[in-house]
Amino acid sequence: MAATIRDVARAAGVSQSTVSRALNGSGYVSPATRARVLAAAAQLHFRPSHVARSLVSKATHTLGLLLPDITNPFFPAIARGVEDAAARAGYAVILCNTDRDPAHEEHYLAILRQRQVDGLVLIASSAAVGHRIARADFPAVVFVDRVPPGAEADAVVVDNREGVRTATRHLLGLGHRRIAFVGGSAGSGTSEDRLAGYLAALAEAGLNPDPGHIRAGDFTYDGGYAAGRALLGSPDRPTAVVAANDLMAIGVLRAAAELGLRVPDDVAVVGYDDIPLAGMLNPPLTTVAQPTYEMGERAARMLLERLAGKAPPEPRRVVLPARLVVRRSCGAGRDGQ
Repeated sequence: MAATIRDVARAAGVSQSTVSRALNGSGYVSPATRARVLAAAAQLHFRPSHVARSLVSKATHTLGLLLPDITNPFFPAIARGVEDAAARAGYAVILCNTDRDPAHEEHYLAILRQRQVDGLVLIASSAAVGHRIARADFPAVVFVDRVPPGAEADAVVVDNREGVRTATRHLLGLGHRRIAFVGGSAGSGTSEDRLAGYLAALAEAGLNPDPGHIRAGDFTYDGGYAAGRALLGSPDRPTAVVAANDLMAIGVLRAAAELGLRVPDDVAVVGYDDIPLAGMLNPPLTTVAQPTYEMGERAARMLLERLAGKAPPEPRRVVLPARLVVRRSCGAGRDGQ
């Protein structure tokens, strides 16, 4: 039969409340008494009940994490950052993959509410999620990567506009003038920001965007492939393509190969995210690197600060920089790549 807190109290010669304070590190317990309680707990192989503890503290020491697509290598890196920061603070993480489906998202939000998670780290699949999440539902929420309009919560994002602007300017500097853009999901704030960076770079160069050179790829490999076939198979095909993520860029690379086009001789390709596969391709993919692990780690720390009452009342916004990683897919590789 498993030992109880009463057994530990009897063996240590103290009250049950003293055992609770000694084991939880809450309230004053003399060093000698704490040592006696810990020794008794170890001797009895006592394991505290997290359920019982949560009933008293009103906290489950559990965080929820919602991701749009766990098969995209960009998101597991964020999840690792969240998990590491949570584990250091003694929290567990429940990961939910929404498949970019609002119905799945709503389903998982309901489950996390039922599980009474202490807080939520969220990469929203659509703008509508901002209207479905309120502080009344979760004690604290932190958005990562994208912030739905009207969402009053902490957030960790990357300067997507500047990232794509830098990539497009790099292609312009290589002499390209017919540069296409493959964007993400319709209504995605991330995709809109990256499109804005592309358009800003063209405007700086005195170029008008060709509507036929702007395609949607839904942030997926298949979407990038379809967009690549349409762009590169047209009579006025572009000489360069900027994709709003690496999966779509890889789809464009496949389309180019099937159409008999050489990269970067016939068409230059640039992605976004710098997933591990990007540097392993032939040719290696020029891309905009995001600090994915830091995004997740910072988001979890912000959430824990909010839960501990150590955050200011107003929502915080952390904007991390993106970095262009130049490889051979754009025709200007470095370091032998």
